[in-house]
Amino acid sequence: MLNTEDLKLLQSKGISEETLQEQLDAFKSGFPYLKIEASAAVGNGIVKFTDEEVAQCSEEWDNFLTSGGVVEKFVPASGAASRMFKNMFEFMNGENNEPTTDFEKKFFAEIEKFAFYDALNAACEKNHNKGIKALTEEGNYKAVVECMLKDCGLNYGFLPKALLQFHKVENEVHTPLEEHLEEGAQYATDKDNNVNIHFTVSPEHKPEFEKLINAKLPAFAEKWGVKYNVSMSEQKASTDTVAVDMENNPYREDGKLLFRPAGHGALLENLNDIDADVVFVKNIDNVVPSSLRAETIKFKKVIGGYLVKVQKQIKAYLEQLESGEYTIEDVRKMVAFLHSTLCVRHEDTKHLEDCELVLYLKNKFNRPIRVCGMVKNDGEPGGGPYIAYNQDGSCSPQILESAQFDMSKPESAELIKSGTHFNPVDLVCYIKDYKGNKFNLKNYVDKQTGLISEKSKSGTTIKALELPGLWNGSMSDWNTIFVDVPLATFNPVKTVNDLLRAQHQG
Repeated sequence: MLNTEDLKLLQSKGISEETLQEQLDAFKSGFPYLKIEASAAVGNGIVKFTDEEVAQCSEEWDNFLTSGGVVEKFVPASGAASRMFKNMFEFMNGENNEPTTDFEKKFFAEIEKFAFYDALNAACEKNHNKGIKALTEEGNYKAVVECMLKDCGLNYGFLPKALLQFHKVENEVHTPLEEHLEEGAQYATDKDNNVNIHFTVSPEHKPEFEKLINAKLPAFAEKWGVKYNVSMSEQKASTDTVAVDMENNPYREDGKLLFRPAGHGALLENLNDIDADVVFVKNIDNVVPSSLRAETIKFKKVIGGYLVKVQKQIKAYLEQLESGEYTIEDVRKMVAFLHSTLCVRHEDTKHLEDCELVLYLKNKFNRPIRVCGMVKNDGEPGGGPYIAYNQDGSCSPQILESAQFDMSKPESAELIKSGTHFNPVDLVCYIKDYKGNKFNLKNYVDKQTGLISEKSKSGTTIKALELPGLWNGSMSDWNTIFVDVPLATFNPVKTVNDLLRAQHQG
């Protein structure tokens, strides 16, 4: 039963009683595993372009921009960098005063290579009247780490990745936020020289984002000859999900219902507010210095160009179907396009009457489109591209996580093992329909693809609910195309030592 305080809390967060009940029901029923047809591969769900096709797609993208296409970069950037420094937190809080693990030894052996070295050295000087070299020579390694992680120094253990110094660029140091600003100017400048970039941020860090953006924009605008339109949004409280105890009863803290952020799937609401034709989605930490950015820019244009090419064809088909001026041969071509280009298949289509087939095509074509870059699997963790069955019986390309597989079945493990590619979160999306109206992206979510996990709260084990992931179940009912892109376009920073990789050293 909900009390008066519960109802006030729901109202303040913009969560209805019906939504709360849906969340509680989800804990009780759980989420079904997906039925998988195959792992996607080149020739079966993944497109690999020839050099000529790469050039054609790039030209298509340039034409889209010069003809007035509206594009925006959407960068999820609200997460704190604490996991990036997990190893160093363990060292700082552990018993050993000197580095003992390979990770710790590498960090200190190559510490001068970090872009933030000078800032860290200054923090050490300020707090201890000694620089990094002097502190490590006397064995005071923990002092250096404390100056990196704590708010007495750089506070890197609690800041978002967007604001950390990642790269040395000639005489400058760049944060990921700055690298995204430069990227945007290189492949997302419209005919009026506007660059639209949107960052999702947490409220406590918004002032620091604003400070950095205001400090850097004028120089970048002059360097690239563009006008930046930078916007920010916060994860909406209405997307939070209730926590429950191990008996699936609402968990209360000091008598109040406990709500938690619902994972990156909650950002669908933020994406839904974007008013653009095309939106690029890319994680904040997947950036490289300008000297190594050529492949990234090249293939951003390629996947963008292929997206607008496919969208134009879908638009033409929908307009033809709406006009009624089509032959059965035209319809067969559309079915072939649905099968070969969009990789959407349904056994029942061969049994449909002509009028039913036309309705089916209209339904399948008229939805948001995304082209997703996929890189060869070299052991990096992350979801992957698969061909999965939908609730209507059709199968289509989907980005899936291992949690969506029933690992009690040997075939599930075999499917994962057979995967040739994985998902680097390299998406470009067309979010308007063939008449130029915005899609309501919330209508294309598979609500049966959420995730339940166990967490600890004040020493008590509780259950948390994540909404369908932004590029997983939240885009389940989109038209999805996978494109093979070079591994050089994927350079994530999962741990601080990843910044020592050649791709981040320039």
